[in-house]
Amino acid sequence: MKPLTLLGGLTPEEFLQDYWHKKPLLIRGALTDVGPHVDFAWLSKLAMEEDVESRLIEYRQGHWHLERGPFRASRFRRLPASDWTILVQNVNHHLPHIDDILWRFNFMPYARLDDLMISYAPPGGTVGPHFDSYDVFLLQVGGKKRWQISSQQDDAFIEGEPIKVLQDFQVEQEFILEHGDMLYLPPRYAHYGVALEPGMTYSIGFRAPTAQELATQFMVYLQDRVCLGGIYADPDLKVTDQ
Repeated sequence: MKPLTLLGGLTPEEFLQDYWHKKPLLIRGALTDVGPHVDFAWLSKLAMEEDVESRLIEYRQGHWHLERGPFRASRFRRLPASDWTILVQNVNHHLPHIDDILWRFNFMPYARLDDLMISYAPPGGTVGPHFDSYDVFLLQVGGKKRWQISSQQDDAFIEGEPIKVLQDFQVEQEFILEHGDMLYLPPRYAHYGVALEPGMTYSIGFRAPTAQELATQFMVYLQDRVCLGGIYADPDLKVTDQ
């Protein structure tokens, strides 16, 4: 396959061999033409719909606050000028041009592609230092955002908060992402993004089912497809005291 601007000039084979599931990759100018920006106006409308999964995360007076949609327009009018983030899942299911962006990653098996989540944040907006259990590409669309990352093994979270925020985040690298820049992170790689200017993050996530989920679905597959003949019989049945 040919080198891709989306992967910083790497071929998909090179990316999968050297980075996928292994180490981060910062890609400057990965994707600048994203079509109409799904800005706060668009996101807020989506977040008011019943069939859309959305969250609003604020950091106030030393604590995190989480609300789940659907929201009313009046809720957004009460938001302060900073320190909040709105996140909307599966935007690719609602907007065709966002679905097109997700399918730019079709060098991956289709079964691994999950969704494209979009978050908007004014200055100071963040969801705190955390990690994901799956691979993710973080594409900056408009504005600027500071990302700090860490390969730390300490995964203790702050107790009593409604979202999983790392208790002791140890910064190893820092990047400022501008429009079109993208950061790839393998699973369980700690990261902490803070908006410096109003902007969006397009998060391209990948399915990472647990072994239990895979086994369960395989059993369902067998149940629906395996046909065995015969019927149970016991002509030599003995009396039992059980």
